[in-house]
Amino acid sequence: MKQLFDELSFSVSKVITKKYSTSFSLGILALKPNIRNAIYAIYGYVRLADEIVDSFHGYDKEKLLRRLKIETDNALIEGISINPILQSFQETVHKYKIDRNLIDQFLHSMAMDLQKIDYNSDLYKEYIFGSAEVVGLMCLQVFTEGNKEQYENLKPYAMKLGSAFQKINFLRDLKDDYHILGRTYFPNIDMEVFNNEVKEKIETEIHAEFKEALVGIKKLPSSAMFGVYLAYKYYLSLFKKIRSKSSHEILNNRVRVANSEKAYVAFKSYVRYKSAWL
Repeated sequence: MKQLFDELSFSVSKVITKKYSTSFSLGILALKPNIRNAIYAIYGYVRLADEIVDSFHGYDKEKLLRRLKIETDNALIEGISINPILQSFQETVHKYKIDRNLIDQFLHSMAMDLQKIDYNSDLYKEYIFGSAEVVGLMCLQVFTEGNKEQYENLKPYAMKLGSAFQKINFLRDLKDDYHILGRTYFPNIDMEVFNNEVKEKIETEIHAEFKEALVGIKKLPSSAMFGVYLAYKYYLSLFKKIRSKSSHEILNNRVRVANSEKAYVAFKSYVRYKSAWL
C-alpha cells in the first residue's frame, strides 16, 4: 500500500531532523501534531541539499545538486518519488500549495555555495533570501494552512526570523566555513582582520531581526506559535553565547549549547508561553 510508503517517507524526514538538529526537533515536537510531518519534510529536504554542498567532498557536488533539482522537478510534476525524502516533501508541497518559486530560490542559493563568491551586499541578501528566508516562508505556508491573508501579514516576520537564524549559523560555523570550506558570507569583510568591531556590527543586525521576528511569532496560529517560539529561544540562547565570545574565539572554535541548557530553555519557554509572557 502506498500509505505505508508515505508513512515511511515522513519517518525518514523525521529521523534526518533528529539526527542533524536537536533544536529544530524539539521545536517541531512543540507544534500541533497535525502539522509536524510537513515541517519534518521541509527540514529533511533542505538538509539533503545542504549536505550535498557542505559534506559530499570528493564527489561531483554540482552534478549531485543538479540531479536533486531534476528529481525534485519530476516528483512535483508526477506527484510521487521513490526517494523517501522527496516523497514526503512533494506530498507537503502539494498539500499546502507551497510556492514553487521558493523551492527554486532555495536551490539557487545552494548552487551559490558551489562557487567562490566574494559577497557584496546584494549577493549576501540574495543568498540569505534563498538559503533561509524562503525556508521560513515554506514553513509559514504550512502554519497558515491556506489562509493567504494571514500568510501575507506574517511573511515579513518569517523572513526576519529566517535571516536571523542564518546569520547566527554563519557566526557559529565561521571556523569550518572559513578554514575548511573556504567560504565567507559576510559582505566586504576581510577574514584576516575579522575583529570584535566587525562581529558586534553583525550582532546588532541579528538583534534587530530577532526583535522584529518576535512580533510575528506572537501573531502565529496557536498550532505553530509555541514551536516557533521554542526554536526562537534556542537560537537566542546560542546567540547570547556567541555574543559572550571574542571574534578570535568564534573564528577558531564552534560555539555550542549543551542539551542540558536546551532542556532548561524549553522549560522556561513553556512557562512563559502558558503564562502569556511572550
